[in-house]
Amino acid sequence: MSTALILVDVQPTFCEGGELPVEGGNAVAAGVAAFLRAHRGDYDVLVTTQDHHVDPGDHFSDSPDFVDSWPAHGVAGTANAEIHPETAEALAAAGGADLTVLKGAHAAAYSGFDGTDQTGTPLAQALRERGVDTVDVCGIAESHCVKETVLDALREGLRTRLLVDLTVPVTAELGAAARAEMRAAGAEEIRTGLGLPR
Repeated sequence: MSTALILVDVQPTFCEGGELPVEGGNAVAAGVAAFLRAHRGDYDVLVTTQDHHVDPGDHFSDSPDFVDSWPAHGVAGTANAEIHPETAEALAAAGGADLTVLKGAHAAAYSGFDGTDQTGTPLAQALRERGVDTVDVCGIAESHCVKETVLDALREGLRTRLLVDLTVPVTAELGAAARAEMRAAGAEEIRTGLGLPR
């Protein structure tokens, strides 16, 4: 069996200066890059996920409620929908991702397990094909796409660990609630020492 690292939506669109910024997003991108440089060899499979919206319907709104609807973000074909440059540089140095998962072309998609890899294979199937039994998850935002990815990994029967200092929530309150939900579902927590103080 093998272990995968899943980098969830480390994209400029969710960092300071992006369309849907999360405070601390750029710091997470830098921390993830540092973690990759130090620990790429610890993982058999490296996964990136990206919001890749083409026409996601009412997921986008000019009057968003920030619960079910949001300002346009992660728009396919834009620079801000790509992997954050700092993380991308570390990814390239590490030989690139084994699985590049895009999600949400025509619908809301929070979990990385809602997406497919570069061959069109759903993430759960792609991980099974590689014998993955454990996943470490980090990225943006802890309270939304990271949480949903963690919960789906657990539903798939994977041992799931949250790298808590390599993720950041939309708000502290939503982050606390997300961590409680993930712990209750069986997620473990790891502090890498390379990210944000948590």
